[in-house]
Amino acid sequence: MSRIIATFFYIGHLRPAPGTWGSLAALPVAWALVMLAGPWALVAGILLAYGLGHWATGVQTAGKADHDPSEIVIDEVAGQWVALLPVVFGAAMRDADLLALWPGWVAAFVLFRLFDITKWGPIGWADRMHGPTGVMLDDVIAGFFAAIGVVALAALFHLVLL
Repeated sequence: MSRIIATFFYIGHLRPAPGTWGSLAALPVAWALVMLAGPWALVAGILLAYGLGHWATGVQTAGKADHDPSEIVIDEVAGQWVALLPVVFGAAMRDADLLALWPGWVAAFVLFRLFDITKWGPIGWADRMHGPTGVMLDDVIAGFFAAIGVVALAALFHLVLL
């Protein structure tokens, strides 16, 4: 079970760039959660992914030198979902079609991957923690920064360009 969770149903075994595949796989699952149960379901999903991901990562890396193997992508799922929160709640507040906000989805994906790959500032600090907390936390922080970028881009688009 820990392998299924850590690899997000084996998505983490796709090559190249398993983290990107994990982030991409998170998108339709986020859409399904929101469509089935509303935007707060995504918040619950983040909490569940983080908790189960922390456990699964600990099990999968126990006794191994590599604290963050590339096939573990549940951290990307949790971080990608954090990055999507402004899009999901923005759609809910405006009663807008979730897929009509596709530019927000693209921005959340691209910004999350940018922050996750570059590991700037506190993202890198969390990554250097090692262990399951570091594995999960760096992606959640990257998702938080991506979410801020999504809000900034939405503000720019809606306030300046429209």
